[in-house]
Amino acid sequence: MIPIKRSKKKPAAPDLLATLDGLDAAVLLLSLEGEIVYLNSSAENLLQISASVCLGERLESFCATLADESLATILQDARRAGTVVSRHALALRVADGGRVVVDLLCNGLNTGSHWVLELRPVEASLRRVEEEMQDRVFEAAQEMLAGLAHEIKNPLGGLRGAAQLLERELPTPELQEYTRIILHEVDRLRRLVDRLRGDKAAPQRRMVNIHEVLEHVRRLLQVNLPTGVALRFDYDLSIPEFQADPEQLVQVFLNLLRNARQALAGQGNILIRTRVERFVNLQQRLYRLVLRVDIADDGPGIPEELLPRIFLPLVTSRAEGMGMGLAIVQNLVRAHGGTVHCRSVPGDTVFSIRLPLSDGGIA
Repeated sequence: MIPIKRSKKKPAAPDLLATLDGLDAAVLLLSLEGEIVYLNSSAENLLQISASVCLGERLESFCATLADESLATILQDARRAGTVVSRHALALRVADGGRVVVDLLCNGLNTGSHWVLELRPVEASLRRVEEEMQDRVFEAAQEMLAGLAHEIKNPLGGLRGAAQLLERELPTPELQEYTRIILHEVDRLRRLVDRLRGDKAAPQRRMVNIHEVLEHVRRLLQVNLPTGVALRFDYDLSIPEFQADPEQLVQVFLNLLRNARQALAGQGNILIRTRVERFVNLQQRLYRLVLRVDIADDGPGIPEELLPRIFLPLVTSRAEGMGMGLAIVQNLVRAHGGTVHCRSVPGDTVFSIRLPLSDGGIA
């Protein structure tokens, strides 16, 4: 068999390694003792480990199942059966302490000297389905809002003109106050319609350090942060600068952090986390390097029935809310070629923003 292993001395089968590195699935090659011989980029992303650290080490040193059946037991079953062994929705604890749910396939090669382990994150499949649905809903919502805005703004213009003419004819300031109220409310409705249509300005891109953006937003939020709310950060300082509109990114993360603060109702924790992911699909394009920013809180979570619709305009769980914050977030992120996703259960709500770290996709 081809000795697949990253090594300076033996750069074997470069075409095969490049092919495996471009796969969405996490692929590992293990020795019979369970030592890691090779892992592709998706496996590094999923398990939060580096090939330079883990090669030659046992897989159990970097991840473990959250079930009675261990990884070693699964490998032994595959060896005894001499065939493919699968596990569905297997929960794993990975190197950074996080939790992932995967579909697992374990296959012994014909030589009997290695195992091939394939891990497909259940969340990734759901995320792709969610992205496709978001695309359709986003386009439909934009068309609907454009038509709605046109139908509303035309009569508002006539109403404003009529109120101005009426104001000139009224004899006393007391009566003119009523027309000023009409004008004020007409202008407010026009601004609301503009917000419903979203920010149409193209991003004014320049080289941006994501941590400078996040620290600026953190300082803005810290001013009005309740004493019972802790704002923490977990930054990967190796993330390179990239082309983006810093003002629009400030608006994105400020909206998300304000939502998290409001969800906590004065008590809880907010975490800002940055990571780099490799070979990730964003808006139907594959990128070699992608930035991921997570905004997490341990509040009560988003109601399950509301979760599929949270990025639509006018959808909100707060009586005083307008339901525009997340719609604006999605608009701005998509304009940067990125995606935004949310997972939420009581005590763990995470909004994940993914943005390309390069100008164009590789596929």
